[in-house]
Amino acid sequence: MAKYKLVLLRHGEGAWNKENRFCSWVDQKLSSDGIKEAQNCGKHLKALGFEFDLVFTSVLSRSIQTAWLVLEEMGQEWVPIQSSWRLNERHYGALIGLNRAEMALNHGEEQVKIWRRSYDVTPPPITESHPYYEEIYNDRRYKCSDVSQANLPKAESLKDVLDRLLPYWNEKIVPELKSGKMILISAHGNSSRAILKHLEGISDEDIVNVTLPTGVPILLELDENLHPLGPHRFLGDQEAIQAAIKKVEDQGKVKSAEK
Repeated sequence: MAKYKLVLLRHGEGAWNKENRFCSWVDQKLSSDGIKEAQNCGKHLKALGFEFDLVFTSVLSRSIQTAWLVLEEMGQEWVPIQSSWRLNERHYGALIGLNRAEMALNHGEEQVKIWRRSYDVTPPPITESHPYYEEIYNDRRYKCSDVSQANLPKAESLKDVLDRLLPYWNEKIVPELKSGKMILISAHGNSSRAILKHLEGISDEDIVNVTLPTGVPILLELDENLHPLGPHRFLGDQEAIQAAIKKVEDQGKVKSAEK
């Protein structure tokens, strides 16, 4: 019998997800499909009887908007939301804004997979000449963070994401879980992968093969020490979920017409 339950959620599809671009810390709203994904997720969680006490999000709009839509569909709009940059998507540095399929054509699919999925490989850092540098680092939301803007990352590996996420996990999220609250974390592909790696003890090598589709809730059942009682479970139509996972994996491949 699970002592605690936790639901992780990668936000619904964003505009740049649709365009197959590295979005990272550039703030994007959900696409029309992403809105539907979030709404369908809320409907499904409601049908399964979930009642949340607290929601955690990143400070990026697609994460927050997803949480709003899920709670609205569940009739739980009153549930408190806490947001932190520490749940942000991985900072992809100089790759931000680039098309993944074009990158695969120019650098090879294996190199793009390493940049996207590996544990400790960091992409080239963003510089002040990057077209989205000013948009990111002059954003008012980061003036409210618990580190100075000068100390915000310029590029991150998944290991870096886990390192900046763990203090928030341990200091903010764990106490709420252990108090018995039912928690939803509406975050991103890589911040969610980092949490899964931490909780499930996934190896540095195996985390490469963990892919999370947008808008699909993930259930973790935990014991009194927050150790999982079994592997994480995607909630929903399993055939559709596997198709969505393949779609995400294929984003880093050269398009057939370009081969």
